[in-house]
Amino acid sequence: MNALIINASPVRTGATARIVEIAQAQLSKHHEARAVCIDDYRFGFCHGCRRCHATARCVQRDDVDALIAEFVRADVIVTVSPSYWADVPGQFKAFIDRCTPWCNTHEPHASIGSGKRGYAIVLRTGPNMRECERLIQTIEHFYGHMEIECCGSLGLCRVEHREDVAKHEEEIMRFCERILASF
Repeated sequence: MNALIINASPVRTGATARIVEIAQAQLSKHHEARAVCIDDYRFGFCHGCRRCHATARCVQRDDVDALIAEFVRADVIVTVSPSYWADVPGQFKAFIDRCTPWCNTHEPHASIGSGKRGYAIVLRTGPNMRECERLIQTIEHFYGHMEIECCGSLGLCRVEHREDVAKHEEEIMRFCERILASF
């Protein structure tokens, strides 16, 4: 199994990055696990030109194809996202928008391959789990259109700083064990 863990935050050293580190350590005990940060890739916003609806390719040439190559390699994708105004960070949303060539809502569309399993770990600073659920819905909606099977999610509240992750570490590790157990 090849696992891809995506830090959907542009912050490479914060709480989201710490959760990615824990997930990568757990998943790499039994399988190859690669972690990437959305901010490691440079790409523009979707232009809304819809040319990809006819060609299954975007007219822009940038790092979206490099990140998609990571999806192609992976059997399991774990998206780890903080809440930015009750949704995924703009950088990750821009990536989702740029995935239209791979979206199953039009033909032709490109494919990242079949049989992929997707998981989400989301975090927010406040106490309301409803906001976590909104982020999970965004990620699962994205997975659905990419034909990635949604297999589980974890929402974490009251996580603002890297050190706040410690109180959730066991929960994150158990979640990763459930991912491993499904294979």
